[in-house]
Amino acid sequence: MDSNQLQSGDTVFVIQRNPHTQSVAHIQEASIVTNPFHPGHLALFFMEEYYPLTDDLAIYSSYSEAKGDYTSTFGPMESDLDQSPIQETYD
Repeated sequence: MDSNQLQSGDTVFVIQRNPHTQSVAHIQEASIVTNPFHPGHLALFFMEEYYPLTDDLAIYSSYSEAKGDYTSTFGPMESDLDQSPIQETYD
């Protein structure tokens, strides 16, 4: 998503990777807000932190759009699996 299309008050979705286990990631909701440290600029408010908007961030306008990129990068989400991998072992 182009950061120039964003406005304060928009709800967006980001893929957050676990810094300790790079193969683990989650889709999280975030907000676009006026940057309190740089008036006149927008920021991504996520996990109680402000992040400057750059084109380096992977920001999605919908959950389904984020889920598509998530699936192509990490594979199906646990909620998409019909059975848990542990249960398949016992079947």
